[in-house]
Amino acid sequence: MNIERRNFLKQTSILSAAFCLPTLPDFAFAKSASKSGFQLTIMATNWGFPGSIADFCAVAKQAGYDGIEVWWSSDAATQKELYRALKDNHLSVGYLCAGSSNNYEKHATEFETNLRAATAKNEIRPLYINCHSGRDYFTFEQNAALIDITSRYHRDSGIPIYHETHRSRMLFAAHIAKQFIAAKPDLRLTLDISHWCNVHESLLQDQPEAVAAALARTSHIHTRVGHPEGPQVNDPRAPEWANTVKQHFTWWDQVVKYHQEAGKPLTMLTEFGPADYLPTLPYTRQPVANQWDINVYMLQQLRQRYGK
Repeated sequence: MNIERRNFLKQTSILSAAFCLPTLPDFAFAKSASKSGFQLTIMATNWGFPGSIADFCAVAKQAGYDGIEVWWSSDAATQKELYRALKDNHLSVGYLCAGSSNNYEKHATEFETNLRAATAKNEIRPLYINCHSGRDYFTFEQNAALIDITSRYHRDSGIPIYHETHRSRMLFAAHIAKQFIAAKPDLRLTLDISHWCNVHESLLQDQPEAVAAALARTSHIHTRVGHPEGPQVNDPRAPEWANTVKQHFTWWDQVVKYHQEAGKPLTMLTEFGPADYLPTLPYTRQPVANQWDINVYMLQQLRQRYGK
């Protein structure tokens, strides 16, 4: 065991922390009768993890996750290491894909190249691909063309491909996403509604139609809790965030009900991030809470609320 992993385990105390943390505020979730086909799969993020992918998969499995979500890499050695770690720990995988250029033509080419590789017949088939799609400053037509590309790769591969509601990307705001939802019937979403709370500086009370449209198109959820002044509360266990946490669970409840009633599988990712996403103390940059503990806490709450 390397030093980074040993320090990580020492700091987090994964299993004991998961069961000693406080529970969410008590508010009801009226479970729907689940049709055959509904299955909840909860994924872990390696964002902020200090060790190797093998170390990460081991601690994710120990904590009780079903799989992991990581950025697709075309590097053969990285792929080999990932596949071995997934097999050793019996974990599923979802990939993140994106383009990075601010030039649309270059961006689209890079995006499609990554998507083509991630949907190819690789050693392990992903549960889904989550796209950080386009840019907020690309035109509607340019971003819409990227959706068409993903629809084609979904049809060819059968792998579900989702577009994330993420700041700086095409679905950065609720009212903008509503336009794409109306125009593209095949569009399926990764709902990270924490971004919209930040963008609109609200809990979206004034945009019920856009939110409802997004919930109905969601197939994957990033379960981070945002607030009007930021994409991540400092600690969802803190009592001052009770109403904000409740609102996020109310949104997630609706997505779960849709999938239960339709008998469709649903994936969720616990995605509270590290510093500086996680607020820090001035001068020292010491995080005000423990990222891993929070994510394991969210894992346990999702299991408790929505069942295995």
